[in-house]
Amino acid sequence: MASGLRINTKSPNVVARDRMILASPRKVNLVARMIRGAQAGKALDILKFCKKAVARDIRKTLLSAVANAEMNYSLNIDLLSVREAYVGKSVTLRRFMARAKGNGASIRKRFSRLTIVVCETEG
Repeated sequence: MASGLRINTKSPNVVARDRMILASPRKVNLVARMIRGAQAGKALDILKFCKKAVARDIRKTLLSAVANAEMNYSLNIDLLSVREAYVGKSVTLRRFMARAKGNGASIRKRFSRLTIVVCETEG
């Protein structure tokens, strides 16, 4: 996907992190895989029209990374691309649900961490 992009080696890597996404890392990684290596504008369009619910959280994180690049490093927004987008495990919220005959079932609500790294590509 990113074969035509040449990364500017002098450009800094700009990072944005979201540490508490209420979705399992497996589900988040499905959407994060779609934007790896894409231009930032194209990645935002992909996330805007993605039907997965977690795409909204990933889009907010990507917008934060683009804003960080513009405000903190004065990078050109049109030349930004997603260099890395990786997902890790975060906390697991454990709940208990009563079942028949005095039994119980555990409910695990998994959270995940998302890190997006954007950098400037050579035009």
